[in-house]
Amino acid sequence: MKALITLYKAWTYARDGLLDGFKNERAIRQEVLAFILLAPIATLLPLSTSLKLALIGTMALVLIVEFLNTAIEKTVDYISTNQHPQAKKIKDMGSAAVFISLAHSSLWWAYALISSLA
Repeated sequence: MKALITLYKAWTYARDGLLDGFKNERAIRQEVLAFILLAPIATLLPLSTSLKLALIGTMALVLIVEFLNTAIEKTVDYISTNQHPQAKKIKDMGSAAVFISLAHSSLWWAYALISSLA
């Protein structure tokens, strides 16, 4: 029974994080919208199941990285509201991770679209 309570609490924490991110973070809303629009398109393209899953997986990765970046930024802001060069570097690295995940997803989508037209 204790395991079920722990699992339920973990689920509520995750739900709260998802809702807060969607409510308060424009980038998360944009990426969720892209996921909602592009995931069905991925399933309809004349591609292998593996490639369809890769496309959906890369979009999920973007969301994962965006949530982690948001958590990092909120943590830095919570620790101190003062401008500090190290805080800027930390936030910039989180943004770089989001950029890399978006580039990664974009490359997979470009490959898939070119493959579907060939």
